[in-house]
Amino acid sequence: MDDARRKRARPKSQARPSQAARFLLVVVFLANSLAAGCAGVTATTQSTIPPPQPQTYSISGTASPAADSSGATITLGGVTSETATADTSGNYIFTGLEGGTYVVTPSKPGFTFSPSSQSVTISTSDPTAVNFTAAALQAHSATLSWTASTSTVVGYDIYRGTTAGGPYVLLNSSPVQGETYTDTTVQSGQTYFYVTAAVDSGGNPSVYSNEVQAVIP
Repeated sequence: MDDARRKRARPKSQARPSQAARFLLVVVFLANSLAAGCAGVTATTQSTIPPPQPQTYSISGTASPAADSSGATITLGGVTSETATADTSGNYIFTGLEGGTYVVTPSKPGFTFSPSSQSVTISTSDPTAVNFTAAALQAHSATLSWTASTSTVVGYDIYRGTTAGGPYVLLNSSPVQGETYTDTTVQSGQTYFYVTAAVDSGGNPSVYSNEVQAVIP
């Protein structure tokens, strides 16, 4: 029986490793496994950089007084063409503009602006205080009078031209009663030439009267 036990006993060279040795072997195995699993793998990261956006600018200003300038049309010309409307305070602005030279022009029926327009150059900053002053146009008129015809007439036709001797344009839609007429459609700085014609009961006009000239300031 002792002989059988000796036969089953393991040689010293094949004894089991200690607990510390087994731990070391496990650690080495894990390290080798990680190294083997990562072999041949290369991680790359690509970064997409958007192209730089072009620099844009704005042009702004005020047309005053606000009561006269509110609703004025502000026209931008030059590198690009745009329009803006002055708000209730007379302010306006154009945005998203490229660098370059522009012309700003305000307008509103019945008003003039000083200056009439401004040239603006954009280089490195936003032009501000591109301002204007509005002034109401003075109303003008031309009043005509003539001697009554000695013939029986139903009224008179009034003709106007911008050149002496005509051609003339009829101003009234129906014969004018009486011997006076006021033309309220004249424009400042213009010169007009007027003639009249008597109209009989058949609607036929007479020959033109003598011509008179009116210079509108």
